[in-house]
Amino acid sequence: MAIRERLSGNEAVATAMRQINPDVMAAFPITPSTEIPQYFSSYVANGKVDTVFVPVESEHSAMSAVIGAEAAGVRAITATSSCGMALMWELLYVASSSRLPLVMALVNRALSAPININCDHSDSMGARDAGWIQIYSENSQEAYDNMLMAYRIAEHKDVRLPVMICQDGFIISHGVENIVLLEDDIAKKFVGEYHPEEYLLNSKEPLAVGPYATAPYFMESRRAHAEALKHAKKVILDVADEFEKISGRKYGFFETYKTEDADYIMIVIGSAAGAGKDAVDILRNQGIKAGVLKIRMFRPFPAEQIAEAVKNAKVIACMDRAEGFNTNCGPIGSEVKSALYDAGIQMKVVNYVYGLGGRDVPVADLKTVFEDMVQIDKDGCTGETYRYLSVRE
Repeated sequence: MAIRERLSGNEAVATAMRQINPDVMAAFPITPSTEIPQYFSSYVANGKVDTVFVPVESEHSAMSAVIGAEAAGVRAITATSSCGMALMWELLYVASSSRLPLVMALVNRALSAPININCDHSDSMGARDAGWIQIYSENSQEAYDNMLMAYRIAEHKDVRLPVMICQDGFIISHGVENIVLLEDDIAKKFVGEYHPEEYLLNSKEPLAVGPYATAPYFMESRRAHAEALKHAKKVILDVADEFEKISGRKYGFFETYKTEDADYIMIVIGSAAGAGKDAVDILRNQGIKAGVLKIRMFRPFPAEQIAEAVKNAKVIACMDRAEGFNTNCGPIGSEVKSALYDAGIQMKVVNYVYGLGGRDVPVADLKTVFEDMVQIDKDGCTGETYRYLSVRE
């Protein structure tokens, strides 16, 4: 029987972690993810989990500890934000290239400087090429559900890669909302037990993790890594199908909202999708065929599927909550344009940077994005393709 609760995103993720009961958690506090290890350490202290909690001196050490634990053959997890993940940078690559299926809860926050503790996606987007699977959440419910699915994806024999479960700082992490939890026994059964085939503490099969690779071997390791990401696409859908059977909640690579006949489609990621859907409802009532495509899985990127989903639109807007610093486009804009090009689809695309450093993203502002798309369609000219939304110029 489902359990109805009112939880913040941080508490929802910590609850999922309690139900998973990982073997090791290592973490260092950083706003706005601090509550996750705080909640979880209380579960450890109260005997609700039998996890070994490792309080470390930095985020670099936190990732080092979970890498060591996973390499040894146990489930390990951590949580961080922003500059904390930046301090893990070299180890993100170690975790993925060593094919270690650990999980990280990332609460998205702007990178410094100037110092800012609020939401944008500069941290996770900066790590988009680190070889991790990246899954984003629109709300607390999705953050909880995504965390429960994370190990099933990471540990699959065809994948064996680390997974980053992302949620927007403060907007989701500290915003309390109604969510539905699985019962503990159902969640535990869904996640299952971890039985690695190869690990450092297996005395019967000596193993090296992260050895030196000379030129004749290094490229093959990267090729195998890339193939694992391809395999992850099917695994992510298979795990989502199984999760739907026990929860009634359906997940895919992305979610579409009124896109079937849409002339104007906004492609967005994270919490702003909710405001985007509200803008669509307003415009639909005005006779404008607007729609939203919300990306859930950003790595690996579902290029073919997104191109297929938007191919009949007249204009699309790619919404980036991170500056690409290339004067041309943001991370989502880059991926979508590439997907359209490879699919042989020519259409007008405009790319917006929005919501940096926690800048509010009201429905009215997203409504102007659709109005811009309508104008582009009328004029037949995109104009400036890389724009800022709601900024004092």
